[in-house]
Amino acid sequence: MSETNDINAFIDNAVKTNDVFLFMKGTPDFPQCGFSGQVVQILNYLGVDYQSANVLADQDLREGVKAYTNWPTIPQLYVKGEFIGGADIVREMFQNGELQAHFEQNGITVKQSA
Repeated sequence: MSETNDINAFIDNAVKTNDVFLFMKGTPDFPQCGFSGQVVQILNYLGVDYQSANVLADQDLREGVKAYTNWPTIPQLYVKGEFIGGADIVREMFQNGELQAHFEQNGITVKQSA
């Protein structure tokens, strides 16, 4: 099996076995780009449980995620295996209440609404 298949299997498993998964630069405790930091702040504000992977730790993962979604930027947020978007989309959805509604429709507990 090639590394590409390994990376795709890892990504596929991550987004399908976690209700909310964030591919980001850095970690939730130490985001290494402003956009990743914004998405982390939104998820933390909403009190959503999520898992994440640091794409800076693995170049194959960084490129693999972009190919997986055909989306050129990081961060990338997934809910129940569905690609939601990057920082701009997540922020916009959060601001107009769509993100909170999307979480609730998918059975994901939101601790506070904006």
